[in-house]
Amino acid sequence: MTAIRKPPFATRGHRAAAVALAVAGWWMVAVPLSAQELPHLTAKAEASRAMAAYEGTVEAVRQAVLAAQVPGAVLELTVKAGDRVRAGQTLVRIDARAAEQGAAASQAQVTAARAALDVAAAELARKRQLYDKHYIAKAALEQAEAAQRAAQAQVNALQAQAGAARAQTTFHVVTAPFDGVVSAVSVERGSMAMPGSPLLSLYDPAALRVTAAVPSAAVSGGVAGVQVELERVKGPITPTRVQLLPTVDPASLTQLLRAELPAGMTGVAPGLFARLWLPGPAAAEGTPQRVFVPRTALVQRAEMTGLYVLGEQGQPLLRQVRLGRVQGEQVEVLAGLSAGEKVVTEPQAAVRRAPAGR
Repeated sequence: MTAIRKPPFATRGHRAAAVALAVAGWWMVAVPLSAQELPHLTAKAEASRAMAAYEGTVEAVRQAVLAAQVPGAVLELTVKAGDRVRAGQTLVRIDARAAEQGAAASQAQVTAARAALDVAAAELARKRQLYDKHYIAKAALEQAEAAQRAAQAQVNALQAQAGAARAQTTFHVVTAPFDGVVSAVSVERGSMAMPGSPLLSLYDPAALRVTAAVPSAAVSGGVAGVQVELERVKGPITPTRVQLLPTVDPASLTQLLRAELPAGMTGVAPGLFARLWLPGPAAAEGTPQRVFVPRTALVQRAEMTGLYVLGEQGQPLLRQVRLGRVQGEQVEVLAGLSAGEKVVTEPQAAVRRAPAGR
């Protein structure tokens, strides 16, 4: 009998593996990773609350239409639609030469009135000295006192007018009331601005909301669980605050529902189409159950939507499905998947391990 020499590195585990390979007639076998190791979950059917959608519009919580307060030609227009502005930034400058001249005239009148007041005060002082020496009657003193009071009142009135004239000059410079984005510009440089005529509009992009008219019967049980759907944003959005206005439109029997959007959302602007999803009453006993899967498990190939399901042998198989409504990070599967089947949650891993042609 010929002795078999053991390799110096062989252990009991290595010897057992070598014997098994020798019996099988192979010295090296590449064993693929089991498909069961793919991240997956078991599809479960659950009775969920029905959701109803109502069309709405995105609007700004804080917006303003800046209008002219004084007449005049537009001398300077520093912004255009789409520009971001800071609070206090100069947006429009209107010709203020007439107002400045009026303010200067008012200030000159104040100066003249003060001179007249000085004369009246000096005359009153002389009359008091003469009255103390019994050179004039008391009526003459009272007349001087009245003249001094009239001169003081004239100064006060003209000072107020001068202040109003100076305030008028500030109306010729239109500044931004808050940080925002210019949404529309209604004037051009050189055009005539009139009191009350709009100059431009701006809104705060950090504070947006969706407003929809909802039947009053649909919100009788409250507004908890409201979700927002936007055409430019992927996936449902949970509003930061939901407000239901108390008044009911007598013609349509609807109430305005406002859902404030999270700050910092890109691609969202006032006027954008949106939907508000409201949960209905709780599912009653016997209500058909629905199957939901994570949205991350879906695979999109051209016009086909599918997901990978683990077969009997644990291999990932691509299955075409028909989807329903979206609820949070879950999506309803209307056809193509049954409760109890194992759904792969990482489609990219399933692609690498799927059988050829599947």
